[in-house]
Amino acid sequence: MVYPEEETQAARMALANRLFFRLYQCANMLHKTGTRAVEQEGLTTQQWAVLGALSRPEAGAGMSVGELARYLKVSRQNLSGLVGRMERDGRVQTGPDPADRRSRIVSMSEDGRRVWQDEALPKIHGYYGQVLEGFSVNDVTHSLHYLLKLLENMQRVDRAQGGGEAAAD
Repeated sequence: MVYPEEETQAARMALANRLFFRLYQCANMLHKTGTRAVEQEGLTTQQWAVLGALSRPEAGAGMSVGELARYLKVSRQNLSGLVGRMERDGRVQTGPDPADRRSRIVSMSEDGRRVWQDEALPKIHGYYGQVLEGFSVNDVTHSLHYLLKLLENMQRVDRAQGGGEAAAD
């Protein structure tokens, strides 16, 4: 005999599987098509994310590598290589943190700011328009709400698994 709560749980897990598979596909397509949108500027989606994080008003003085890694939800090791390449290409600059000489501050260079503002952002906005075609403002708002809810739950799971902020450092 099948109990209704078992059927409900099985249906929930089948939907969860489809949801997370679609998230995986979306992440892969974002990387592929997003990079194509900004490749003429010499950027990838990872570099786009770094410049976007550094372009925020609250990051005007730059961010430590650890802060930036936590904000982007990436490992410090992965971010260090990315920042090194971006510094070599003149998109960002690094320097010692005045508050902690062991820490490095990453900030957008003048060339990085020019590329971001004048070249990348118009293409990124065009990309958003294409990808969100058929979405109402309400659709986008609801999507953002649910993605934030998923992210909060994933962060809770990460902390319970022993990850958390220390994992990004």
